[in-house]
Amino acid sequence: MAALLPPPKRQKIYHGITEPEPEPQAPTPSIVVQFVSEDDGRPLAPAVSLPANVSREGLEALVNKLGSQEDSVPFSFYVKLSENKNAPSGAPTQIVISKSLQADVLDHPTADITTEDVITVHCSPQSVFRVRPATRCSSTLSGHTSPILCASFSPTGNLLATGSGDTNARLWNLNTETPSHVLSGHKGWVLCVEWEATERKLATGGHDGHVRLWNPQTGESIGDALKGHSKWVTSLAWEPIHINPASPRIASSSKDGTVRVWSTLTRRSEYTLGGHSASVNIVRWGGSGGPKGVLYTASSDRTVRIWDAENGQPLHTLKEHAHWVTTLTLNTDFVLRTGPFDHTGKRPVSNDEAQKLAKERFDKVLANTPELLISGSDDHTLFLWSIFPSSSSKASTKPISRLTGHQRQISHVAFSPDGRWAASASWDNSVRIWEGRTGKFIATLRGHVGAVYRLAWSADGRMLISASKDSTLKIWDLKTYKIKVDLPGHTDEVYCVDFVADKVVSGGRDRTVKIWKH
Repeated sequence: MAALLPPPKRQKIYHGITEPEPEPQAPTPSIVVQFVSEDDGRPLAPAVSLPANVSREGLEALVNKLGSQEDSVPFSFYVKLSENKNAPSGAPTQIVISKSLQADVLDHPTADITTEDVITVHCSPQSVFRVRPATRCSSTLSGHTSPILCASFSPTGNLLATGSGDTNARLWNLNTETPSHVLSGHKGWVLCVEWEATERKLATGGHDGHVRLWNPQTGESIGDALKGHSKWVTSLAWEPIHINPASPRIASSSKDGTVRVWSTLTRRSEYTLGGHSASVNIVRWGGSGGPKGVLYTASSDRTVRIWDAENGQPLHTLKEHAHWVTTLTLNTDFVLRTGPFDHTGKRPVSNDEAQKLAKERFDKVLANTPELLISGSDDHTLFLWSIFPSSSSKASTKPISRLTGHQRQISHVAFSPDGRWAASASWDNSVRIWEGRTGKFIATLRGHVGAVYRLAWSADGRMLISASKDSTLKIWDLKTYKIKVDLPGHTDEVYCVDFVADKVVSGGRDRTVKIWKH
């Protein structure tokens, strides 16, 4: 049977009135653009004259052609807005170019940039791989009989560890999305789980004041608990793999006001840090500042302290906060946590190779910036610190900047994997984005109707996910600063979230672990 053609389109009839003339298209203006590096502001090429409607892809091709890169590098572009005292609080301070300079910058309602100006476009190199946003719940796993308090993917993303108020930690296989092992041994709530960066061990800290080490392959406890704290363990941090690949030590902070560093070989406490006068809420093991790195600790005594990780000597005390300091993040957190593993999935065959790969990844993050620290507090503010600016200059205990704008306590802060951005979550229901090197405010992400508890970045740094008291997770697009995907499904508050590859995991008060996929 012959295919039928659709009927011809009906002509528009102008009853006795002459057909209006088609509107002439406005000519595209020419603009002068100066491409500069986001890292140091140096021009990448001489200023060029372009039609204003060149697409974002066209700009990317042009920068790659003008630059000295051998391979094509993906870029994101943004234009900074001039400081406007009358701008509403929380308004973005820069425009990300997603379509073209004409559509995004010249036609922007708040922008005072015209075709007469030389438009400075900041070029930010992006990761060569792209993470897909999770859009659906692929598994809802039950097993815990109390709220899930912490969750963490292993460095390769093959395993997941969760800790709960039922005194157990659990391991889950992410390839099959099934339970793997139950880790029982704690006599109180499991408050923190932390993976060693080569995935050989898992550490858990509990309300019973004990730290336990586990073999993730068998689910067996490695020896007895590490006992010494007189109150519950608040956080754990492993020694970086590029410093000690064979048998990294582990640091535990506690409500008893001390931090203990344990040897995983002798299973004894090597030394105790006892300078804080109140609960130590978080500990981080930084990779620079000394031969064995340094320990950063934040406490309810309103201070952040820095210690030499080799022998526990106190180095600096940071006293700017006016209330409890509850959260810390380093711009090297992601590479320290994932050690030798990157997006290629290659596994090191020896400790030496693991150390070499981890060192390369660590040095790459610190190529243009020193190790930076952001501390968040119940005084509603954050501080950005650069304690060890470079090998030649003297250590600085003055903050680079004070990050203000949140209306209530800060619950979590996290650097993006490349350290270019930082995000903070607060009890004021909002998430704020900051420049990672200057602390400059970028944008406020609004959408939650309850306190935001936790944040996690995608490995490519293009997306951010937040977990909230309102029982939802939200994935945010950092091009538009708007919600990319809303993930409802939990029936109660969501306490923990983690993001690896294109999988997201979440857990909370409803006692279920949810795995979200594209």
